[in-house]
Amino acid sequence: MDLSRLRGVWRRIFALAWPVMAEQTARTLMRTVDIIVTAALSPAAVVAIGLADLFARFPLRVGLGLGGGAIALASQDTGSGADANRDEAVSQSLLLGALSGIPFVAIGLYAGSALVGLFPASTEAVRLGGTYLAIVFASAPARLLALIGARALQGVGNTTMPMYVNVLANVVNVVLSVGLGFGLLGLPALGIRGVAAGTATANVLSASLIVFALYRPSSSLSFSMPTDWTISAQLVRIGLPRMAEGFTSELAEFPFNALLLSLGGVAGGVGSTGGAAAGDVINAGFQIGRRVYQQVTGPLSRGYKIATNILVGQALGRSDPATARYDGWAAALLSVLSVGGIGALLVVVADGIVGLLGFGSSPAALEYAAAFAIAYGFAAPGLALFSTLSGGLQGAGETKLPFYARTTGMFGFFVGFSYLAVGRLGLGLTGVYAGIVLAHLWMGVTMALAFRYAGWSDTAAGLLRERGSVVSKDD
Repeated sequence: MDLSRLRGVWRRIFALAWPVMAEQTARTLMRTVDIIVTAALSPAAVVAIGLADLFARFPLRVGLGLGGGAIALASQDTGSGADANRDEAVSQSLLLGALSGIPFVAIGLYAGSALVGLFPASTEAVRLGGTYLAIVFASAPARLLALIGARALQGVGNTTMPMYVNVLANVVNVVLSVGLGFGLLGLPALGIRGVAAGTATANVLSASLIVFALYRPSSSLSFSMPTDWTISAQLVRIGLPRMAEGFTSELAEFPFNALLLSLGGVAGGVGSTGGAAAGDVINAGFQIGRRVYQQVTGPLSRGYKIATNILVGQALGRSDPATARYDGWAAALLSVLSVGGIGALLVVVADGIVGLLGFGSSPAALEYAAAFAIAYGFAAPGLALFSTLSGGLQGAGETKLPFYARTTGMFGFFVGFSYLAVGRLGLGLTGVYAGIVLAHLWMGVTMALAFRYAGWSDTAAGLLRERGSVVSKDD
């Protein structure tokens, strides 16, 4: 192994990844603060924001899908020097994103409570969740613009500007969530409505700043009116499997959360009082435990994924698949070592970290939260491998294989094994914890096999030729 080359790639990865990590730390901290605020309000409020977030993440998945197309084409065209194609791809993805956000506004206004009410949660949790969803969905077009614009900037190698914008927006979000949630800083005490208002305000702020950053006078990007349907088709071709991957992940959360809410006294041990209240406690533990894991590992995983996407895409744009492959494996190794190490540490110190995040929650909810955090800690290496290598494949424009890996993992193990373990094997929550670990290990191993054996470099070459972005090595 050429250690000097490996260290060089790791330095490049970290140079691209650290701004994304900082940005994601702020974003996950914002979501963590939301959990802390709602945990201090009531268990029903924690469940409300957790269930409403299942629906609130659908605009996120649309944005990541279209943003996946934007970053893939932007990174490839940056590598090949096809600036006109890059500019049109970015412009088209932004317009598609803004239009795609409009239906979510109507859904939140007219169907928010009905959607949250699909779960067997308490009446109070359903009411609060519907209110939260309506407010957050009102900012869906802005959320999509911010997501896609940030991916476009990252695709050309600028990962610092999205960091500055999103850190600022998330600080505003945290201040408003705490201030409006509890009535501090001279603001009215609005409870969960204040938490939602903080998120919506931050979405609008980040969208405004990202669009300005994209088209400021010193930017290398320029707005281009849509004229090339080949680029449109490629954005959709790359984006749809990415969206479907996200939707699949979110859809799997529905039966999984329903399973947790239905356990109640069946789970045994702490909180086994039966009924919807006990189900709320178990689900609150899941929301807190997963948030702990996402807070300590999510920023690294996302940073490595984006960096791998950029490096692989730009190498393929230069017609250098060997470098793209090496960079992908180097990033995967770095991700597994660092994220997996943090996951191992989380297994050891879960009780203490959960206690910090879930202050105000019941002892039963905290005990469940620690157990879920430990399960995610064991799952960390698999999720790190999946996230990083799926980023590499997306840099090549190959988004179907990550979709297959996530779908089989989420429905085969996260949901399927968990239901089997509870209903047929009588393992209760122990089976649910095992389902979480198995799902993410499966996803990681499947993605490693795909990166090793699939013809993703040919996919990228075909996309480049199709839109006329190929530059001869002799030029």
